[in-house]
Amino acid sequence: MQKFNCDQDPILTSNKEEVISFKCELQENLQKAMKEFVEEHPNWDQYRILQAAIAGFLMQKGFHNRDLTRLYVGNMFSMNFKD
Repeated sequence: MQKFNCDQDPILTSNKEEVISFKCELQENLQKAMKEFVEEHPNWDQYRILQAAIAGFLMQKGFHNRDLTRLYVGNMFSMNFKD
């Protein structure tokens, strides 16, 4: 298995938030549940759900990083509590 070098070059690292898009297939029942959730919680969308899920999974598996924690907490708790 190929190892990735995750060291950051300070010259190339920017303070801008980067977004990387990817395409994935979801099982029909997972897609349906996600759609129902978004309909009941309009302050959430499919992107926010996936970001929170991936960040939560990585944190549960022991990957700890300040930016990851901010992303997870931001997605989980920046809710509109009136809904």
